[in-house]
Amino acid sequence: MAERNQRMAYGQTLLELCRENPDIVVLDADLGGSTMGKMIELEMPERHIEMGIAEANMASVAGGLARVGKIPFTNSFAVFAAGRAYDQIRQSISIGKLNVKICGSSAGCSDFGDGATHQSIDDIAYMRVIPNMTVIVPADANETVAATKYMAANKGVMYLRLNRNEYDNVTLENAVFSTDPTVLREGSDITVFACGIMVGKALKAAENLKGSISVRVVNVSTIKPLNREKICELARDTKGVVTAEEHSIIGGLGGAVAEALRRECKPVEFVGVNDEFGSSAHNYEDILKLLGLTVEHIEEAIRSLMQ
Repeated sequence: MAERNQRMAYGQTLLELCRENPDIVVLDADLGGSTMGKMIELEMPERHIEMGIAEANMASVAGGLARVGKIPFTNSFAVFAAGRAYDQIRQSISIGKLNVKICGSSAGCSDFGDGATHQSIDDIAYMRVIPNMTVIVPADANETVAATKYMAANKGVMYLRLNRNEYDNVTLENAVFSTDPTVLREGSDITVFACGIMVGKALKAAENLKGSISVRVVNVSTIKPLNREKICELARDTKGVVTAEEHSIIGGLGGAVAEALRRECKPVEFVGVNDEFGSSAHNYEDILKLLGLTVEHIEEAIRSLMQ
């Protein structure tokens, strides 16, 4: 049975890649037990560097390792990986186009118990605005495996955004990672562009609306660089567009798609976090409901465009 947890899929894949490639080095900021960097630490401690609670320093060290030919993978919660280390990522890594891979774990609201301080609803915006940066948001554990392999095999600074919790896979196991938007369900009325956990929710919404509204669902796992031509092509023959992401509606997938469609004159509706913080919650579904990130919210957005 395929792995259903993105963090576990990432850790297992990264360990396999370390076994194959002696140049890969893994760095953690005191969270190896959560990011799954501990898998590398346990088997090959000489390839794992514990940086402590010092994400900015971790980014700078990764830049130095890349300068001498290593392939560093840095790991922390997304809110810290992107936010605390932003200046070092921009100045010390991205300007020089260094071969550094940044993994933001427990992304979005998936760390539901720790509240707003540990929930990253702005990290896509942070990373997307940096020149030379690739931003990848896999839909599920299967795509996480493929994306991790892609990152190790291709040069350049890349940001990988991972969910904390288990949920069902919607992409094929052992598929090769594609940076292009991928149609997972065809439809003729509305096109939904989604990323991360919202891909599965978009598919459920499309199924719920079957018979009344025909919904095309597109997995956009690479937010940057975004294949704008493909986005326009997939939106052109439907009546409107909905974007769905576990992120602020400002600066994330919705903004990227709207930028791509700016000459298409298509109505676009965003499903994402409105301009607000999250909070602690008893479970993951409670926080998603509070912030408007459910199947029902996607259905509502689709209906509003059809009206």
